[in-house]
Amino acid sequence: MTRVERADRRLGLRLALALVATFGLGVPFMLLALLVRARWEPLIGLDTVVADGLHRVALRSAWLVDMLKMLSTVFDPVAFRVVLTLAALWLLRVGRRRLAVWTLVTVWGAALLGWGLKVVVARARPDLVDAVATAPGRSFPSGHALGSTVGAAVLLLLVMPLLRRAFRGVALAVAVLVPLVVAFARVGLGVHYLTDVTAGLVLGLAWVTATSAVFEW
Repeated sequence: MTRVERADRRLGLRLALALVATFGLGVPFMLLALLVRARWEPLIGLDTVVADGLHRVALRSAWLVDMLKMLSTVFDPVAFRVVLTLAALWLLRVGRRRLAVWTLVTVWGAALLGWGLKVVVARARPDLVDAVATAPGRSFPSGHALGSTVGAAVLLLLVMPLLRRAFRGVALAVAVLVPLVVAFARVGLGVHYLTDVTAGLVLGLAWVTATSAVFEW
């Protein structure tokens, strides 16, 4: 087998795995969206129980509310978009055009995708007595969960080749932890349901996987 044939084989394997991963993540997201639209009682009941439970904790813990608000601000999707747009401009300057285009399409495409799905699903945000926080717009999927997942994943993929092997595990752990913390913050503040943030996390992974597969191809 020649070097070119081996490279083609590896590319085909990566694309096949990416396709499987995208499909495997897309199906759970679509199922969640359909169940939310249909107001499936077991799912709505779970969302309500989790929202009410965390809201009671938030009402007794002002420090926790402040911390969750800070996390929501620091890891706001807009912050990721600004940072990654600047990174894409730098990539363009150094001649990495395809990588820059992938970065912009992935980040801003996710923002557009999240907005469109919010309009389609049209789920109202939690309506809690003595709410500790508010947010505009619709609830499903969570824009913060989606944006932080995509942002963290894109940053990870951009910086991973630049890191020493010893630091790659740390970078991966941070990229996983940040979206999970953001998802918890949004539910803890009472501005999203559990299924909203779960859908945002799953959709973010599916979207990055799909655009990465296209970039590889």
